[in-house]
Amino acid sequence: MAEFLKSLRVLSDEGRIRILRVLEREELSVAELQEILGMGQSRISMQLSQLKQGGFVEVRRAGQKSLYRLAMPAGIDGVLAEILRRSATEIREAAKDDEGLRLALERRKDKLRGYFDDLAGRFGRNYVPGRSWKGLAEVLLRLLPPLVIADLGAGEGTLSLMLAQTAERVIAVDSSEKMVNYGRDAADRNGVENLEYRLGDLEELPLNDAEADIALLHQSLHHALHPRKAVEEAWRILKPGGRIVILDLRRHGFEQARDLYADVWLGFSHVELSQMLAEAHFSPADIAVVHREEEAPHFETVMAMATKPNTLSGN
Repeated sequence: MAEFLKSLRVLSDEGRIRILRVLEREELSVAELQEILGMGQSRISMQLSQLKQGGFVEVRRAGQKSLYRLAMPAGIDGVLAEILRRSATEIREAAKDDEGLRLALERRKDKLRGYFDDLAGRFGRNYVPGRSWKGLAEVLLRLLPPLVIADLGAGEGTLSLMLAQTAERVIAVDSSEKMVNYGRDAADRNGVENLEYRLGDLEELPLNDAEADIALLHQSLHHALHPRKAVEEAWRILKPGGRIVILDLRRHGFEQARDLYADVWLGFSHVELSQMLAEAHFSPADIAVVHREEEAPHFETVMAMATKPNTLSGN
């Protein structure tokens, strides 16, 4: 009973509830919480310390930053869920906090777009880890029939142009407007009529349900804020029997990649890829390392392929 009452005292502060409301939807840094909630750093840090001691938040290191997320301690999870549900209408700043969270997430995406806007048209002369011809060949060997291919996070369109040589149609998606314009110009210059560029986000793809036979994520998933949402979106746009192909970095410890290449995630392990695909209702995945770089930091490229079942009963 003493522990239960102690937990209730932690939850009696409106400021701490405001923090938990936004952490319920997204893991955030102290700086982001300051911007969203309009609180000072010392107050945020003190509130997070109390919430952590009470078991209400967890922390994850991402480079030099600490990211906080909601935790549901056993025994009081039902009480916390009800408090958070009611807080949307009972806390005066709730709507403002919601808008602040939306803007903070937009700023994250803008930072990524800015990085790729600067690189538009220069990828061929800039080193990007994992972009190997051997990895590309592994994909092309599996894409011989004419299919509708969605190249998600297509960048300047080098791979899209290659795929268009044998594909029925290629839909290239990128969140950078400059990348999209560059890709369109490249397709026009080369007379490629079956390549269409669309501006959009990996987590909200500008494609209809069941529009593509292949969903390709080539070195783009580690740039997604929420990789699982990107995989779920790939499921949505695929036809029954369609395949997802992921070429990405295997999980590594090269923290500088966050600043050098705007990487949000330091690659993915076999287990993480398998779980993401399974949770999105894809068939058991075929996962393998297809390239190892000889120079430090020895990046490895991992390929994951899975199929959307012909029956949609699992969706």
